[in-house]
Amino acid sequence: MKIACIIPSRYASTRLPGKPLRMIARETLVHRVYERAVLAKLPDIVIVATDNEKIESEVKSFGGRVMMTSPDHPTGTDRLAEVAASLPDYDIVVNVQGDEPFINPDVIDSLAKMLAERDDLDMTTVAAPLKEDEYDDPSAVKVVVNQKGEALYFSRSLIPYPRNEFSVPPLKHVGIYAYRRDFLLAYAGMKQTPLEKTESLEQLRALEMGYKIGVIRIDSEDIGIDTEEDLKKANRLFERSHQ
Repeated sequence: MKIACIIPSRYASTRLPGKPLRMIARETLVHRVYERAVLAKLPDIVIVATDNEKIESEVKSFGGRVMMTSPDHPTGTDRLAEVAASLPDYDIVVNVQGDEPFINPDVIDSLAKMLAERDDLDMTTVAAPLKEDEYDDPSAVKVVVNQKGEALYFSRSLIPYPRNEFSVPPLKHVGIYAYRRDFLLAYAGMKQTPLEKTESLEQLRALEMGYKIGVIRIDSEDIGIDTEEDLKKANRLFERSHQ
């Protein structure tokens, strides 16, 4: 079974323009993400998918693999699918967000391993403990999971609602995925579904259409880069960890 790890990387960002080329401790963000991804043991290949020539040039400069994709993709999933379509010999595609410079390579391996070992799953993703100050934050997406480790629902609202108290710890969805390649190609071509539109959560499309999403749990969420403050925090953390 062959596994590809793909890192979608867009230059345009509303809150942090040129984000993939911003610096973290003397290396670009896209470089930091790539060097973490290649530490994973299971992927046979790691590819940056971009629609920007500056990012393409940067990835080539540090010896990484890169593929130029259409600038017209509405989502990262569509960009991912374009690359996956060019990899007919691969069975599993892991999607690592291009703004995760501290991603744990073991998480990449765990996502791929769960999908490889469970034929009943179509895709896998990640959950971490939900912090109390995130309960009412719609940008912190929540997920509930059944006892087989499969997603039941994702929401921007607090789920499950603690009528008396939590019987299970609330979980936050972390947007890292692995897909069966054939499912990914079909998924990218599916029309948006009503719950997906309502919550503005693309992963609900899979659940609404009857597909299964496996969920692995991690102890804490890695830092993603969305703002200037995130970038400063990442630089401080990186400098401390390399002293």
